Amino acid sequence: MNQNARVVVFLMLTLALITTGPQPCHALAAGQTVPVFSLQDLSGKKYDLSTMRKSPMVVLYFFDASSRPSQEGLLGLDQLAKKYRNANLTVWGITRSPKDKAAEFASTAKPTFPILLDTSTVSEQYSAKTILPTVCIVGPDLKLMDVFQGGGKTMSVMLVRIAERKLQQKDTAMALAISEEAVKKNPEDDLARTVSGYAALKAGKVGDAEKTFTQLARGKGKTEVLGKEGLAAVYARQGKAAKALELADEVKKKAPERAYAHVVKADVLYSQNRKKEAQAEYEAATKKSEAETYQKAVAYNKLGRLYASVKDYKTSRSLYDQAVALDPYYVEAMANKGVTYEKEGKWDKALESYQQGQAVNRQDDFSRVLAGRAMEMLEYQKDAVRKERIDKLVKNLAERFREQQKRPKPEDTWTSPPMVVSFVDFQEQGGLSEREGMSIVLTSQLADQLKASGRVKVVDRVLLDRLLEELNLGSSELADPETSLKLGRVLAARVMGTGTLFTMPEGTLLTMRLIDTETTAVDKVITMQSDAVGLQPADLFRLNRQILGALIREHPLRAYVVEVREGQAMINLGSDQGVVVGTRFEVIEDAGEVVYKGKKLKSAPKVVGMIEVTKTEPGLAYCRIAKQNRTIVRDDKVMEKMDEAALKE
Repeated sequence: MNQNARVVVFLMLTLALITTGPQPCHALAAGQTVPVFSLQDLSGKKYDLSTMRKSPMVVLYFFDASSRPSQEGLLGLDQLAKKYRNANLTVWGITRSPKDKAAEFASTAKPTFPILLDTSTVSEQYSAKTILPTVCIVGPDLKLMDVFQGGGKTMSVMLVRIAERKLQQKDTAMALAISEEAVKKNPEDDLARTVSGYAALKAGKVGDAEKTFTQLARGKGKTEVLGKEGLAAVYARQGKAAKALELADEVKKKAPERAYAHVVKADVLYSQNRKKEAQAEYEAATKKSEAETYQKAVAYNKLGRLYASVKDYKTSRSLYDQAVALDPYYVEAMANKGVTYEKEGKWDKALESYQQGQAVNRQDDFSRVLAGRAMEMLEYQKDAVRKERIDKLVKNLAERFREQQKRPKPEDTWTSPPMVVSFVDFQEQGGLSEREGMSIVLTSQLADQLKASGRVKVVDRVLLDRLLEELNLGSSELADPETSLKLGRVLAARVMGTGTLFTMPEGTLLTMRLIDTETTAVDKVITMQSDAVGLQPADLFRLNRQILGALIREHPLRAYVVEVREGQAMINLGSDQGVVVGTRFEVIEDAGEVVYKGKKLKSAPKVVGMIEVTKTEPGLAYCRIAKQNRTIVRDDKVMEKMDEAALKE
């Protein structure tokens, strides 16, 4: 074989080894799955990477147990974990060093993380054999997100990137803590200062964010650009639209390839109802080359929302996918994609998207509520008996709606029917939030809380959705008060809940109206503001209490005494009408009319006793007689007495 032939054969063999052998970490593109492995720690405990598939983030830190520079980044992460007990940092230290050297390091450093002994080829698979430390940040589904090799400044970059990843995970406290640690190590690290500013802004510390970005804006070159871009976001958050637009335009001139300035400008324009201009800015942002991935992902997500608003769901889903490709923790885009499938009636695909979001962030209430709704719809579709019953009821209700039939009045006008409430989706106005479906989530959560009280029944969401589909009523038609009231009447709902969710730079403003479907009177107007996108659990609890209070004040339960025996009274209301143990009723009698200057005036009823519910059954409640000014007898009227203190708990 001649020399040229030998060279050709050698190159072919080398190429074969490269293409068929284990893929090193730095050779993997972002988004690709990393090689799985199983290693033991110093005590023999086994750690299998394949079990971490659902973990939000795992840091694989390859190091030399005998080299202090190699250990520096690992020790820094360990200090953070010890300082912030809720850091939720999963780090595996991996070393090829002899066991005694690794044990010596562990004994001295006492790390909170496991130290794994690589006695196989794991370091080779991750190309972490010669350059140490090598750090791979692995995300959901074991997809590679970042890789760093070498110590010194590289470790500072790694620390900032972890802070960014924590910011993407909505862990703003840890993002702020880690970025501030990076700033302490290097006060001139512009990227660390920038992440610190955005973490403060996300955490609601607007003043701190403004201070950070103002300091950056005093710099030169890229430092100035980063500061002014951040300040534009701060001013937008503060509602200072003119200043935000001015700075965004300045950044665009100084750094034409910066993406986030376009996003900030688009947000402001959308809030001013300049939607076409806003869309152009979001589209421009997606084409720019300079941006942090989590910032550019926002542009794709919001552009997806705009396409979804005109029912171009295919394009919107493609944009949501691109947002998630940039930011694997972008649970908002995952849920938004699910909502597009919902609108097409593809509940199985919607559920997949919501569950993807749940896997990334188990604390995300939006994904949890939307997933529950999707599962309910899938169960409904599989339950032939229930589906037939609801479909038949929907046809009947739709006919009544079209013919504007009213419910017949009962013979007994005193005894309360069940208190039924129905919510129609709220109008979403103001800025373009990152979330679609806020109204669905809000009304679902309120319905669950009200039903749990036992006092109120809420119209089944599946029934309501099917009726809206049958009647072809969308959000624009339901914005008409008369239409929503007609809907409430045919659903036998005494009260309709409707209103507006207004997205503002600084949070969300809710205005809710509770409307009596019989009289069309507004029972209660509730206004509530949250500093976050959507209402938080504490806000929902207060809202639920306000709704219950308004319903009891305006529509107290009324009943008759049907029997009195041995200090107890039985009334003709029970659990199916919303009576719960502990409910108190005043026993009343009509006080008659008073004639004054020829006019008959009806005075308030006279209270002659008090009873308290001790046991309920469908249609009946048993009460102890707590007080009686006269003997309580059969056919006495009773009226619910509101417990103000209980509703404030």
